[in-house]
Amino acid sequence: MRVENRKNSDEQRRESLPKPWTLGDFEIGKPLGRGKFGKVYLAREIKSKYVVALKVIFQQKLDKYRHYNQLRREMEIQSSLHHPNVLRLFGWFRDGDRMVLILEYAHRGELYKLLRKFGHLSEKQAATYILSLTQALAYCHEKHVIHRDIKPENLLLDFEGRLKIADFGWSVQSRSKRTTMCGTLDYLAPEMIEKKAHDYAVDNWTLASSEGFFQETLATKDHRASLDRDECDPSGTCNDE
Repeated sequence: MRVENRKNSDEQRRESLPKPWTLGDFEIGKPLGRGKFGKVYLAREIKSKYVVALKVIFQQKLDKYRHYNQLRREMEIQSSLHHPNVLRLFGWFRDGDRMVLILEYAHRGELYKLLRKFGHLSEKQAATYILSLTQALAYCHEKHVIHRDIKPENLLLDFEGRLKIADFGWSVQSRSKRTTMCGTLDYLAPEMIEKKAHDYAVDNWTLASSEGFFQETLATKDHRASLDRDECDPSGTCNDE
């Protein structure tokens, strides 16, 4: 009887363990965007009907650009952050030759597209977004997380218009200064341009200039060059460990 009870207890514990995710757990919808390493799709978890965004990253791209450490760091950092103005990373799983990230769905998309549509924001809108960004960055910095690539394309809006910081691909969690030159050229802080060691102040620099890019007219983004993640500094090193 005691052996049988232990067997039943073990089976109950196994059943209570979270089941690994697969693509079969989701209804896949329209594509939301694409990047250097893969694509993002609208999706709905079949059981709960919860709507999410799935970021699908291809193994071939990870191999080509040796992106493993950077992706692992991105997943660890973003999944640990819980703030109303930071896009949630709920989890991730491997599906064949693809890595899939389960992200919060930001219904209204990039702030950049809003800027392109209307040319500029009202003073009230800009103030609201700047306050949200300030609070989110303060939260990240308290946890020693530096985003290092704040720009309109990486600021998303949810269904209610709430701002969300996204894309932690260049982020790092550290108490010490870093030396990797990374981010988007138009928004680089002076210490990065001068190839000096930097800390969370590089995010503050972008925040201080955010009033400008919230108000400016954006006809095209062709002039805004982003540093490729396999060409992040003159030495060719992009894994800022």
